[in-house]
Amino acid sequence: MKLNELPKNPAGARGGKRVGRGIGSGHGKTSCRGQKGQSARSGGYHKVGFEGGQMPLQRRLPKRGFKNPFRKVYSLVNVQDLEIFDAGSRIGLVDLKASGLIGSERDGVKLLAQGEVTRAITIEVDRASAAAIAKVRAAGGDVIVKFAAAEIEQAAAE
Repeated sequence: MKLNELPKNPAGARGGKRVGRGIGSGHGKTSCRGQKGQSARSGGYHKVGFEGGQMPLQRRLPKRGFKNPFRKVYSLVNVQDLEIFDAGSRIGLVDLKASGLIGSERDGVKLLAQGEVTRAITIEVDRASAAAIAKVRAAGGDVIVKFAAAEIEQAAAE
C-alpha cells in the first residue's frame, strides 16, 4: 500500500482544536476562552434562555391557551377515496394502510362524507359521520363502526 492509496478517514482527518499547548500554537495561555469571567472557568456557563439577570423572554410572555392531553386525533378517510377498491370487498385498517389512504392510524380511522361512492363495499372504521354511513349504505355497502355512538346509529337508520 502506498500513501496515495490510503483510504480517507470517515470520522475526519483531524480531531478538535488542540488548545492550551503553548503560546506558539496560537491557542495557548487562555485556551480560546478569553480573559477572566464565568465563561473562562470550568463548569461555568449559563442555562438556555439566560439573559444576564434580566427576566427571560419565556417568563416575560403570558401563558395562553390550553392543550388537552386527552384529545383524540383520527386519520381521516373520505367516501370518495374508497373508489379505488373493488365492489364487494371488505376494507379494514390493513387495506387502508396498504393503499396509502392513511399513513398511521393515530387514535383510529374516521370515515367522512366528502364525495360520492358508487360501489357496494363494506368498510370497518373506528368512527364515521352519519352522512358517510348513509352514502355507503345508499350505494349498497355497509359501514362497521367499532366505537359507534348511539346517535350516529340512529341518524344512519333514518
